[in-house]
Amino acid sequence: MAQIKNDAITRQEDDFAQWYTDVCRKAKLMDYASTKGFIVYLPDGYALWEGIKNYLDKRFKEEVKARNVYLPLIIPSSLFNKEKEHVEGFAPETLVATIGGGKKLEDPLVIRPTSEVLFSDLYRKILSSYRDLPLIYNQWCSVVRWEKTTRPFLRGAEFLWQEGHCLFASKEEAVNNVLQVLDIYDRLGKELLATPFLKGRKTEREKFAGAVDTFSIEALMPDGKALQAGTTHYLGQGFAEAFGISYQGKNNALEIPHQTSWGVSTRLIGALIMCHGDDNGLVLPPAIAPIQVAIVPIRASVSGVMETARSLEKTLSNLGVRTFLYDDESKTPGYKFAELEMKGIPLRLEIGPKDLEKGEVSLTIRFSSEKRTLPLSAIATSIPSLLQEIQTKMYERAEKYRDQHITEVNSLEELKEVLDRGGYALMAHDGEEETELKIKELTNGGTARCIKEDIREKGTLCPISGKEAKYLCYFAKAY
Repeated sequence: MAQIKNDAITRQEDDFAQWYTDVCRKAKLMDYASTKGFIVYLPDGYALWEGIKNYLDKRFKEEVKARNVYLPLIIPSSLFNKEKEHVEGFAPETLVATIGGGKKLEDPLVIRPTSEVLFSDLYRKILSSYRDLPLIYNQWCSVVRWEKTTRPFLRGAEFLWQEGHCLFASKEEAVNNVLQVLDIYDRLGKELLATPFLKGRKTEREKFAGAVDTFSIEALMPDGKALQAGTTHYLGQGFAEAFGISYQGKNNALEIPHQTSWGVSTRLIGALIMCHGDDNGLVLPPAIAPIQVAIVPIRASVSGVMETARSLEKTLSNLGVRTFLYDDESKTPGYKFAELEMKGIPLRLEIGPKDLEKGEVSLTIRFSSEKRTLPLSAIATSIPSLLQEIQTKMYERAEKYRDQHITEVNSLEELKEVLDRGGYALMAHDGEEETELKIKELTNGGTARCIKEDIREKGTLCPISGKEAKYLCYFAKAY
């Protein structure tokens, strides 16, 4: 069903980037802070992060057996510089404090861009025996990366995230941890965000600085660009060796543990906004929506209308449905409808005198604009299942879009064509950094997103370099 354009925001087809910023602000998810590149998370925006946090925290604790900790915000430069490859990867993005208490610091303090160094220093102190393993720690915090170009939620000078850092006795345990968390991230997309991901290993060029292997989840946005939505890393033994982490093994010999790290951030909020939003604003899947159902009384002064609205609110709340009764009589129904659409409330119920006469309620589904009527007597049995139906259909629609925008390519010309129009190009790749640099230059920004699978048949050539291909890889332009 066609929707009426909300003039408060730019149309997606006119300027997708401006549409995104308009939605972030008009839906009151955030505001800009006085410090350039930093944002304020307003209640509705922070509530989305709380939903993500609650989902993941429960599964980390139950499935991964992770325990939450909190480490300092600052890292002494002398400590930060211990892991050379890691430092080189983050050096351009670090914020460094050089004065403390009015005096120049002999050892400047790095504001954490990530916490591998801090966790490694901690583990060096607390790990002594194989009996201490595994160490599976996670922290919820913010990090600072001095980005040149920022955009709310997607790329900021400071962002909220979780970062897991773990030690294991064997490579097998460590890799299993990395893949287990990757699967949890993937399920988060479907069960909470109604957002489908591609998941796979990163190429050597795209992997995390200092990692042996990096795995990622990748989302496809309506403008055809990919968004790296989360990563997990097998760090091997490099950090442990650099920081002197060892333990006494079962045979009494000193051994080096295997390390992992993994994290997602408030970038997931950006993915959520772009994946489902439309020209009327935000569109939220019921599972993540802070308010799942909004009730709007029509002509509330008429006897029975407000009483019925309050009864509906109580019934739904008792069922565990997050419900909001919009009973502000100073605002017109039209104003309320536009505001609720902008905020992306999944389901709107309207109750007025005519509805009461018929013993029913009018409802509007946000993501499809579909309007229905429902008997008042069926509210308790129908609304929870309708919310699940909406969640499923939103995921299926996004999944269909993603799958329709994956194209196998066998030449540079085909690769350029796909990346210019938007979407994933699936191509045989030799795995060489030189080839990826060439692709980025010739396609005006195309990058390897993740590997689908290794090449099993010999003789398959990379169409860019002409060399033997190592794997099939997804390429796209990305945020």
